[in-house]
Amino acid sequence: MEYMLDTLNLDEIKKWSRILPLAGVTSNPTIAKKEGAIDFFERIREVRAIIGDEASIHVQVVAQDYDGILKDAEEIRKHCGDSIYVKVPVTKEGLAAIKTLKAEGYHITATSIYTTFQGLLAIAAGADYLAPYYNRMENLNIDPAIVIGQLAEAIDRDFSESKILAASFKNVGQVNQAFAQGAQAITAGPDVFEAGFAMPSIQKAVDDFGKDWVDNYGKEMI
Repeated sequence: MEYMLDTLNLDEIKKWSRILPLAGVTSNPTIAKKEGAIDFFERIREVRAIIGDEASIHVQVVAQDYDGILKDAEEIRKHCGDSIYVKVPVTKEGLAAIKTLKAEGYHITATSIYTTFQGLLAIAAGADYLAPYYNRMENLNIDPAIVIGQLAEAIDRDFSESKILAASFKNVGQVNQAFAQGAQAITAGPDVFEAGFAMPSIQKAVDDFGKDWVDNYGKEMI
């Protein structure tokens, strides 16, 4: 299982990279907008300095046409290095671009996936990661569990090296379901990870154990 953080906020990345077994950081234009008018590629370099060279960074193209996507991808790799994952939406133009970019040695995350068909095409085109939008699919009355399950079956059946990087989560339950259906990775905002530790019973158990130790030995550490 891979856990990625869906933010470009440096404070959050510093915080959660210390806590999580963090496999990477993902971004898109909406996430970048939340940070204001930042120097985008400088921010990516700052993220790299925090998470290290082993974790992945995923940066999304903005152009929608084939030639524009290729130019965006080239610009991203020029500024971010060969290890960067370029996020490309699975549209007709995007799929054509994914084929070309994979042939040129790019790492590709196929994004904006809402249907099994999109995911299957991205697998066939050689995408490294597939990013189905869990919560957005639910809002459209599309069952994300079925889509993720079908894509996981296809990956296993075809011995594909593609991985499902499920995205667009609003709660921890959705994350758990994505993994249960076969996703190899997820990316979520800091709020979702925070919610995962917010259950009062967790802290109560820790406090009770600590109190019992103090009562018995008169000190707060072993």
